[in-house]
Amino acid sequence: KQKRRRRILFASGGVLALIVITVALSHLKPAVPSVDRSTVWVDTVKRGPMVREVRGLGTLVPEEIRWIPANTEGRVEKIVVRPGTQVKADTVILELSSPELEQAAHDAESKLKAAEAEFTTLQAKLQRDLLDQESNTARVHSEYQQARIESDMNEQLKKNGLVAELQYKTAQVKAAELSNRDAIEQKRLNFARDSIEPQLASKQAEVDQVKAAAQLKLDQVEALHVKAGMNGVLQQMPVDVGQRVKIGDNLARVADPTKLKAEIKIAETQAKDIQIGEKTTIDTRNGVVTRHVTRVDPAVEQGTVKVDAQSDGEIPRGARPDLTIDGTIELERLDDVIYVGRPAFGQENNTVSIFKLVSGSSEAVRTPVKLGRSSVNSIEIINGLQPGDQVILSDTSAWDAHERIRLN
Repeated sequence: KQKRRRRILFASGGVLALIVITVALSHLKPAVPSVDRSTVWVDTVKRGPMVREVRGLGTLVPEEIRWIPANTEGRVEKIVVRPGTQVKADTVILELSSPELEQAAHDAESKLKAAEAEFTTLQAKLQRDLLDQESNTARVHSEYQQARIESDMNEQLKKNGLVAELQYKTAQVKAAELSNRDAIEQKRLNFARDSIEPQLASKQAEVDQVKAAAQLKLDQVEALHVKAGMNGVLQQMPVDVGQRVKIGDNLARVADPTKLKAEIKIAETQAKDIQIGEKTTIDTRNGVVTRHVTRVDPAVEQGTVKVDAQSDGEIPRGARPDLTIDGTIELERLDDVIYVGRPAFGQENNTVSIFKLVSGSSEAVRTPVKLGRSSVNSIEIINGLQPGDQVILSDTSAWDAHERIRLN
């Protein structure tokens, strides 16, 4: 019985000890993880002026670009100038050929010569007809004057009884008839004179129409010698010798390399505060220039907003179209705010948890912090931190289950 009692006591004591150990272990805090200080980014909270900026990559784009279209169908006969060459407005960059167009231009020129010859013939005919009418009018007027004189003379002779009644009346009828004919011929002469100008104008309109058609064909033939159209650099020529082109096809692109604007792509979440005229710094890797915002694209493309910035001065040496650049746009200057370096996590106007170093120890404790306005490399602190506090800004998602960490 004593042995049995002793076993029961030993078993009860073991169970009791196990319960005590379990309860003790359950009240123990988890071990604080250790982190190498050199692997995290520690920054100090500051108070003072803060410049709000947004940054994005972009390219330099010519402000003046001209695509040269084909004004007529044809075949590329010869490429005179290659991309990268400086050109003038009248520089021939390539030549096209079109036998059909050249024949059409020759036919149009022949039609023009025929129309001009018809105009000259009509002009001569109208002048000849006018001269004939003037001659007839003068002859009838002369006959009328003679008949009138004869009628007056017979009237005097009749009063003296020296002429027969029949002869007298015959002279009067003849004079009256010639008077009517003289008036009619005078009207014909006036009509002939007045009708010359309208007839010539109508014929001249036909000549002008044929001339315009001929000039159009000649211009199209001249357009076979494709010119740059502006001073600049030939950038692209997407055609080859022997290629057939249609009206409107792009033959080449010319741009002015001395006038370049920056096209910067800003993340859509950061572009909401950008305003026209804001200062922009452009880094071309060969120099830095100051520009100002001239346009903000109203549309979002692939998560970014395109912002145009034009130069306030000369472009850096080596700048050229399509060069990749780094653009920084200044949004505003805050005079007196509490700020810290921008953490790897959290956005502006949000509350996040940041590990704050405990003064006088090697530990950092998780602290809720409300963030305000942000910039490229810094962000405003609304509350949760004070100037002089040191915080960990690098990614701490590996320690989300811990409230404290130790820095070694």
